[in-house]
Amino acid sequence: MHTRRSFMQAAAIGTIGTLAGRGTLASSLATLAATIPDAGGASRIQRLSNGWEYLQGSLGGPWEVWRSEEVAVFVPVAMPHCFNAYDGCDPDVPYYRGNGWYRTHVQTANPYLKGRTLLHFEGAGQTAKVYVGEQLAGEHRGGYDEFVVDITELAEAADESALAAKNAAAAAAPAKSGKGKKAAAKTKGLPIAVLCDNSRDLDRIPSDLSDFSLYGGLYRHVNLVYVPEISLERVHVRSSLASATSAARVSVLGTLYFPAPESAAASVRYAVEVTDASGAVVHRSSGTARPWTGPKEIASFTLEKPKLWSPSQPHLYRCKVSLSGADGGSGGEYAVQENFGIKHTEMVLHGPFKLNGERLLLRGTHRHEDHAGYAAAMPDDLIEQEMTLIKDVGANFIRLAHYQQSRRVLEMCDRLGILVWEEVPWCRGGVGDEAFKTMARDKLRNMIDQHFNHASVLFWGLGNEDDWPTEYPEVNEEKIRSFMQELNELAHSLDSSRYTSFRRCDFARDIPDAYSPSIWAGWYRGTYPEYQAALEAERDRVNHLIHMEWGADSHAGRNSENPDRVLAEIATGHGTDERGMDYLSTGGSARVSRDGDWSETYACNLFDWHLKTQETLPWFMGSAQWIFKDFTTPLRMENPVPRVNQKGMIARDMTKKEGYYVFQSYWAEKPMARIYGHNWPVRWGAANEQKMVKVYSNCETAEMFLNGKSLGTRTRDSQNYPAAGLRWIAPFDEGKNTLRVVARKGAATVEDEIEFLYQTEKWGSPAEMRLTEKARSTVNGQRMVTVEAKLYDAKGVLCLDAKNRVRFSMAGPGTLIDNQGTSNGSRLVEMCNGRSEITLIAGDGRCTVAVATERIPTAFYLVS
Repeated sequence: MHTRRSFMQAAAIGTIGTLAGRGTLASSLATLAATIPDAGGASRIQRLSNGWEYLQGSLGGPWEVWRSEEVAVFVPVAMPHCFNAYDGCDPDVPYYRGNGWYRTHVQTANPYLKGRTLLHFEGAGQTAKVYVGEQLAGEHRGGYDEFVVDITELAEAADESALAAKNAAAAAAPAKSGKGKKAAAKTKGLPIAVLCDNSRDLDRIPSDLSDFSLYGGLYRHVNLVYVPEISLERVHVRSSLASATSAARVSVLGTLYFPAPESAAASVRYAVEVTDASGAVVHRSSGTARPWTGPKEIASFTLEKPKLWSPSQPHLYRCKVSLSGADGGSGGEYAVQENFGIKHTEMVLHGPFKLNGERLLLRGTHRHEDHAGYAAAMPDDLIEQEMTLIKDVGANFIRLAHYQQSRRVLEMCDRLGILVWEEVPWCRGGVGDEAFKTMARDKLRNMIDQHFNHASVLFWGLGNEDDWPTEYPEVNEEKIRSFMQELNELAHSLDSSRYTSFRRCDFARDIPDAYSPSIWAGWYRGTYPEYQAALEAERDRVNHLIHMEWGADSHAGRNSENPDRVLAEIATGHGTDERGMDYLSTGGSARVSRDGDWSETYACNLFDWHLKTQETLPWFMGSAQWIFKDFTTPLRMENPVPRVNQKGMIARDMTKKEGYYVFQSYWAEKPMARIYGHNWPVRWGAANEQKMVKVYSNCETAEMFLNGKSLGTRTRDSQNYPAAGLRWIAPFDEGKNTLRVVARKGAATVEDEIEFLYQTEKWGSPAEMRLTEKARSTVNGQRMVTVEAKLYDAKGVLCLDAKNRVRFSMAGPGTLIDNQGTSNGSRLVEMCNGRSEITLIAGDGRCTVAVATERIPTAFYLVS
């Protein structure tokens, strides 16, 4: 019995079993599992998406997994799967944290003589134990890095046991009947069980104090992988570039996996082929060597005129490494393929960032792995859709918060041209015991090892907010500094070509290569016009300043005629960070996060100011807005959508908020124009009152039409706030109004149009709730009905500033589509300008929907 750790990895703990010669791989063969389909076809990798069953709760052990009907019932699920797909933002019950069991049967047929059979997990939260039958095959601690368990010997033992059982059954069957033999020949396959656990754990990272949900489950893909007796555990491609115009030196390092060296082949032949994006071969070499341990340089060459990777031209090379002579002559060719890119980076002291010799302002955002209806188990097509939206908004940079993310995210960043800050999950935690520190080191090793070849990676993040006032076990500055320094040195030793980074730990700001202070101008403290002064005050305190996390929460669909009214109450000149600020507190000085209206209108104004400021700072490296998409949190129950951080440019279901278009107007190249107010059905004010109309556009000029009449043409000027000068003042007609804009950029013309009502009647206190049907459709044979609640005063006037918290419920056949974490998909939610809606799946017969709020009679609607 033995375990094996690679030179870069040590996170998955191989468990010694009872079978002689059994090996459990204590590291991730992520490269291998990712590239086998390209190298050898589907016979060498099988994605285990179907045939799984799930049980939420505890069992006495793996014995009960296969006899669960006596204690509990498993239910069918498809992979990936997250415990918390439904309850991640339940307003009444905290999301589930505990055990979740998965089971399946897998047919195995390794094509390689003496080959290895592996289970590859792309991510499992937050700890996992893997069983073959009732035997523990391996375990892993950490919810975000990949790991592999070698089940070769356990699979062989299970096959032998199954064969013996089959033979025994065949012998017992009546000789005259062929049915018994046929029945005995049928087997379910290899029994696989996985126990995932996301229970609270003080000595696991990320901390339970983290402001995001620590989801549980097999929420990334699970793969069955076959490799030959000697295979490639890892291929790293290193490149060095003295300057943006120099030749590139490229080195290919390979690490072998052969857990039974005593029986391994005497030699292995390898071949390396590198092609550019067009498929042209730029290097080819081969060699023969005795099986080696650790990383070995298997190719080294120079590209005199390399094609450089950048956001505008994300050129990727492909490196294919083949092995032969290691499989006893069966199974065909075995190869691994890796994409890589070549780029030159420079951070100027107290100055900007340069890519390939030219200044590049980092225009970024953040991402959590979370989505309505799926939580962390996002399907691949939704990941691709989300990353495409990020590219389309014009971003060239993203921080993957606050943990290693799916390989597909990195692959999309490589292809789309989005630079990456990826982060180890040391978040809101001090320095725990040795197990805590070992885990943090291992997560950093694994992240760098598994994502080393991604051209998009710029920063290896060492952590986040590790000065949090209530963190476990303590805020010990000396210990935190010492451990951060250790991680900083470890990251540089593993990858000297990338920078290290950290956000918010002021007493250790000198340690990482790049540092972000906490600046939340206009949200947690101060006002947004203080933003530039805040940046300049921090500039000289560190060598390389970058600004991570800024923005504002916005309740999708809530709009305001006077969003900046709260700024008059905010004290200025006292800083713009959130250190010492508890966003849950109800006392203290005024701040927008507590006292503002949480409208999309205010968020757009704040975004607009920050973006126009960043355009004017030639020394500024760049920033990343927090966050691209709304996500769940165990905190923030008081938010308009309970347990959801609502700072996204888009909602949790990827519906674009108005703020998305503000960023696009500054960052995108493709001509666009967006009239503010697409989700603002009723505006209000006095008759003939002058009202502002704003257009967010990257076009040079724009002409606005109100009810068919031109209001004139404006020229875009990024420093003419708000809306870069694309704004008009005019009175609306009472009742229906139409706005249309025609914008021009060079020879291109784009248009946008909205309709809305203008209400001049004033309203009193809310007195009556009305519930009506808004829409009805049929989807996949199911009746979908959307109902809308509205609040009126005693005279029947719509209360357009009402933000009452309402609760939807229903009785009868049907289901509310709730817990989506959106303003129109939550059963407990604040209203948007006196309105709120929810959709239900109506069953056969009638059902009744109700909506209630404090001190107002409940409203009902009969769905028939």
